[in-house]
Amino acid sequence: MFSLSDIGADHNCAGFSRRDFLRVGALGGMTLPGLLANKAVAAEAGLHLRDKCVVLLFLSGGPPHIEFFDPKMTAPSEFRSITGEVKTNIPGVTFGGTFPKLAKMTDKFSVVRSFASRNNGHKYDPVTVAGNPLKASLSALYTKVAGTNHPDTGMPRNTLVLPEAIDPKLKLNSNFETQALPTLTQAGDVGRSYAAFNPAGGGDVNADMRLQIPTARFTDRRGLLGSFDSLRRDIDASGALESADKYQQQAFDTIARGVADAFNWQKEDPRTIERYDTRSLFDQKKLQRYHDMKRASNLLGLQMLMARRLCEAGCGFVTVSDCGWDYHANNNSPKNMTGIYPMGNQVDHAVSAFLEDVHQRGLSEKILLVVTGEMGRTPRINKNGGRDHYGNLTSLLVAGGGLKMGQVIGESDKHATEPATRPYDPRHLRSTIMHTLFDIGQLRVTGGIPNSLMDVITGGSPIPELV
Repeated sequence: MFSLSDIGADHNCAGFSRRDFLRVGALGGMTLPGLLANKAVAAEAGLHLRDKCVVLLFLSGGPPHIEFFDPKMTAPSEFRSITGEVKTNIPGVTFGGTFPKLAKMTDKFSVVRSFASRNNGHKYDPVTVAGNPLKASLSALYTKVAGTNHPDTGMPRNTLVLPEAIDPKLKLNSNFETQALPTLTQAGDVGRSYAAFNPAGGGDVNADMRLQIPTARFTDRRGLLGSFDSLRRDIDASGALESADKYQQQAFDTIARGVADAFNWQKEDPRTIERYDTRSLFDQKKLQRYHDMKRASNLLGLQMLMARRLCEAGCGFVTVSDCGWDYHANNNSPKNMTGIYPMGNQVDHAVSAFLEDVHQRGLSEKILLVVTGEMGRTPRINKNGGRDHYGNLTSLLVAGGGLKMGQVIGESDKHATEPATRPYDPRHLRSTIMHTLFDIGQLRVTGGIPNSLMDVITGGSPIPELV
């Protein structure tokens, strides 16, 4: 047995240190090796699971659909995109003016212009839960079927990546943590153990993967990672692992490689970090002065880099939160929606870097990227030069996952107020994602899945142009 612990002595009345935060040893099936062994047996029969993962980039606040992918420059001035437009590689199709990089790579994704969340407020669950009776987010539904941890790497299969995961020193608006954030990855009736793991802290911790390390115990994160490396070298040199069975070594690898390395984006090639990095694009403190943008950050590029690393390590559903998309222009956000320029440029930079990276790594078929928010914005600009809450059209970009790319699906009417073609909503998105993650035919003949869960995952219709 070995334990990873704080050096301080702190024992309870039973004699065990409360600071031993993970042990791998001989406690039977309740140990990490035992759990991994059980999960591996289940995985061998898991034909219903596809070798896919999802990255959901959720733009919290309501990104304006006109300034994103439907600029309507032929409409009257009070409707058209304030950022202008940029030509794409698809003849006759333009995007908003802050997306020049994505406009040049339209073969790698598809945009749905007739998608509507039908939600006019800042609750996220109308999109992330999509009306399912279990009240569970898409990520929690997936984890309920797939399992909380990958059987080979031990990585949490459902992870939330906030800006604080990149910069733990950030102190952003706490109201978001207690009110809006839980609805982004809520577990609902499937059980709290299937909620998203939050490496920045504040979420539930899986019983067999205690990654949350209180500052009082381990203040030097770099030192901890160094300790992992040193421990691995010492054990490898001694040959102690040679006699360990498959699952004991797997448990060690869970700690020493799958955990420590996957969350440490700084181990990437500096050239890769530079390609993703959005910190130089704008001063986040200038935007955070506004009430509606207190959680705005310039760390999205590095969040997307971490998301890619987590997918490679076995995480099946990564939710990336990017906030600051509330654009009433009423002094709670900048007048005339000027915040769209830095924020839009950041999304353009981060998403294009992600798409290029996964393509170069041969991961485009494996990783499904979904970019959306809880709603769109009113087509008519208000008296302050902003746009208000609007659920009749919502931005949606989908990339990879083996789906059909290089197209603009659907149309809006002449002022981008309603879908002019077949409308799609979060239920279609939910079905598209579930059909990507699961072999639905195999899932239907898999035993042990409650009917209520099976109905949610297998029911509904995917967006037909994508599948």
